[in-house]
Amino acid sequence: MEQDRVEKAIGYFKQGYNCSQSVAMAFADLYDIPVELMARIAASYGGGIGRMRETCGTALAMFLLCGLEEVKREDVADADTGGIKDYSPETKKKNYEVVQRLAAEFRAETGSLICKELLGLNKQRADGTIPEIKIVATPEARTDEYYRKRPCIRMVETAARIYERYLKEKEKE
Repeated sequence: MEQDRVEKAIGYFKQGYNCSQSVAMAFADLYDIPVELMARIAASYGGGIGRMRETCGTALAMFLLCGLEEVKREDVADADTGGIKDYSPETKKKNYEVVQRLAAEFRAETGSLICKELLGLNKQRADGTIPEIKIVATPEARTDEYYRKRPCIRMVETAARIYERYLKEKEKE
């Protein structure tokens, strides 16, 4: 029996892959993309895009996967020239609709699409100010304390579950 993709995504995260890689890698086989290549493709989106704490990397992974699902090779391959072409407005619209749906589901379940908000880094101080977020490129060591203080595993699980549910619903159509 195939390993559950949600558990696979969580497993990748626990192995040290970033949040975005973990979700994207769990679905790589569906798009004939080697896991190693998917890890490279999604590498920059972890930590809210390069650890800048912007859009959550797990949400970005869902959106990346959505493009692979909704925009087919024939939509962008130019059969006449062997090159690429812009895909149709209808395909763009469908892709954007699905991305917006996935984003809304993620936001409804987590409260935000923004990494710093999900991590609680933008909480107001007693004096009414919001602390400036220090942007550092160095990731934290994956310790028990790291996993205790961060909701990232829950975000990985949520994004993988939402995307898996989307695929199952699409299959029924």
